[in-house]
Amino acid sequence: AHQVIRDGEGATKFVGITVTGAESDTDAKRCALSIANSPLVKTALAGEDPNWGRIVAAVGKSGAAANRDTLAIRFGAISVAVNGMVDPTYAEADGAAYMKQENLDIGVDLGMGKGTATVWTCDLTHRYIDINADYRS
Repeated sequence: AHQVIRDGEGATKFVGITVTGAESDTDAKRCALSIANSPLVKTALAGEDPNWGRIVAAVGKSGAAANRDTLAIRFGAISVAVNGMVDPTYAEADGAAYMKQENLDIGVDLGMGKGTATVWTCDLTHRYIDINADYRS
């Protein structure tokens, strides 16, 4: 499964998304897939932009039970947000440096329960558009 993602048209990033603290595993998976499939998240990944607001938006549209005041987000080991607010220890330069890597991990803790899920995705690049704009079956 990982190789299929790595071979995605125009993909430059392999991204693991783990959601914890959901009310159920079903909610965790729903939330993780919403993040993984969000065009705004995928283009931020391509642009190496640590835009955690796009992750919050994807959580919100997922339909999973979520509470902004308990939400935590991390990029790898970097804590980006806690209790729905930017982590006071977070430095944008650290987030930007992390996003330059080829393999990324995004963690979201909903703080609502014990549900957990991990999904994988890739970024959405200009190359993807070039390939598919010129492709005809």
